[in-house]
Amino acid sequence: MGNEWGPLGALIGEWEAEGGLDTAYSHGEGKVLGTPYREKVSMKPFGPVDNGSQHLYGLDYKTAMWRGSEENPFHTEVGYWLWDAATGEVLRGFVVPRGITVLAGGTATADAVEFTLKASLGDDQYPIGEGRYLTTHASSLRYEVTITVAEDTWSYRETTMLKMKEFDDLFPHTDHNTLHKVG
Repeated sequence: MGNEWGPLGALIGEWEAEGGLDTAYSHGEGKVLGTPYREKVSMKPFGPVDNGSQHLYGLDYKTAMWRGSEENPFHTEVGYWLWDAATGEVLRGFVVPRGITVLAGGTATADAVEFTLKASLGDDQYPIGEGRYLTTHASSLRYEVTITVAEDTWSYRETTMLKMKEFDDLFPHTDHNTLHKVG
């Protein structure tokens, strides 16, 4: 692949991991748990997508995560990663089938091996959208993810700050994993 995808070029491919950790509130157990998970991610390149004089290159992505030997994933996402070489903007737009959408963004250089994307509820540029249930029970106020790329691996550390009725203060739901290229 050429360098049209900037820092996203290293993410192209099929990826798997066994060592993820999801730290979240468990309604079933009534407490915060750190839950290990395995993950599969597919990143397929496309582009350019032209918006007038803007030229974006992107990745069509899907991810799924499983706890232990579960047959069905506990978390899935579909979306796009986008790179605008002229501005250095990186975008990640995704949907989670719990009634939430996120358009996170940030800037990076074309050869960056680490970059951070952010989104906030109500933000005009990088927004979080959520359904009525989540707004009432577990509203996502802020989202931040840092991507770190190495040879044949990439890692993420993400935090979603939630307003939950179970906590007086905001609750940081965190996930992190290191994925290995399998195809």
